[in-house]
Amino acid sequence: MTTEYLNSMIHEAEKIKQKLTKALDVTLINPPEVKVGVTPHEVVFTENKLRLLHYYPTSDKTHPVPLILIFALINRPYILDLKEGRSVVEVLINKGIDLYLIDWGSPGDEDNKLDLNHYINRYIHKVVQKVKKISGSKRVSIMGYCMGGTMSAMYTSLHQSEVKNLILMTAGIDFKAGGTLKLWGDKGNFDVDKFVEAYGNVPPEFLQAGFLFMKPFQNLVSKYVNFYENIDDEKFVDNFLAMEKWLNDNIPVAGQVFREFVKYCYQDNLLVKNKLKVNGKLVDLKKINCSVLNLIAEHDHLVPPDSSKVFNDLISSKDKETIIYPTGHIGLSVSSKSLKNLWPRVAEWIIARSK
Repeated sequence: MTTEYLNSMIHEAEKIKQKLTKALDVTLINPPEVKVGVTPHEVVFTENKLRLLHYYPTSDKTHPVPLILIFALINRPYILDLKEGRSVVEVLINKGIDLYLIDWGSPGDEDNKLDLNHYINRYIHKVVQKVKKISGSKRVSIMGYCMGGTMSAMYTSLHQSEVKNLILMTAGIDFKAGGTLKLWGDKGNFDVDKFVEAYGNVPPEFLQAGFLFMKPFQNLVSKYVNFYENIDDEKFVDNFLAMEKWLNDNIPVAGQVFREFVKYCYQDNLLVKNKLKVNGKLVDLKKINCSVLNLIAEHDHLVPPDSSKVFNDLISSKDKETIIYPTGHIGLSVSSKSLKNLWPRVAEWIIARSK
């Protein structure tokens, strides 16, 4: 082994050491402050932990029918406004859409009895009334993401006269479609009553661990290898850290709404069986007759596409469309291709029906 070869090996080892040191410094030792949810807005309504954000328009022309974004109860909603250039919110307001977003906040121990009825018939309904009052519109458009999409479908069924357009994003509808969450939530594998009795609200650590172990190698190994390989790419690092901030910013879920969602949807699949009742009233999807756009992520590992595809066959709407986009559950809202190619198309769909 020559001296020249040894020197080259030492040189390469030093480069690896420097990159590892930089990667550890950025992720663990001295992580930079990451700004998320940065699109300018004001809080126009609050109740308990809920805040309703209204985004300042960036277009000279604002379309008259407002749009309300409803996210899941599990994570923070700023995934829809992650950062400048990676924001569904940014795309929509730049197109002149009058935009609102529900931030559910983080429930405390005193909120563990909040149920589906409270979230749908109180929180969402109050938000709709507030948005109608601010905008002067007789009806609103609603866009629900993941669990927020399932709840949006429930709300629209129960309050169809309030909703002009319904947009679903990766929304679970038919829960027999399978997937890891369905397997874990099955009656034989998970006693949700005992779980809620023991914990009250669902601990964020429980939810975080579940999501990590759905794709353990990707979440715990390969993404960090990719980060190491791109540590000198400032844009890549900025995007990576913003996503990591969101992925690790889990919140509790109110115990009773979690119990009901697991039982009614994952275990008994009542929504597609036309047997789900909220506050004693049947959630009949056939009562939905507004314009509907169903957005499905082709490679979704959280909500299998088959769980969402069935929705348009269960409603009475004449104006309905399904878009299956080649991305994953989160990629639907943050990937550069989705933001460039899909979301302008979604915006135009909304605008054409906001008159």
